[in-house]
Amino acid sequence: MELKDFIENFAAQFDETDASELKAETEYKELDEWSSLIALNVVSMIDESYGVAIEYSDFREAKTIEELFNLVKSRD
Repeated sequence: MELKDFIENFAAQFDETDASELKAETEYKELDEWSSLIALNVVSMIDESYGVAIEYSDFREAKTIEELFNLVKSRD
């Protein structure tokens, strides 16, 4: 699993946010488009793409895309 691929999969969950805006250090919960529906889509994408189920409390603690990636990678 590569960070670049994870960011691409993460970006695919957004309709209005340009993928080029999303970087490893992006604090995704600060994005205008971020919502509980997108959060559910991201959790589902992680489960389907990486076979990792994350708890809401773990998901909530991650601030950046890279922190979320590291969380998923640690459970891979």
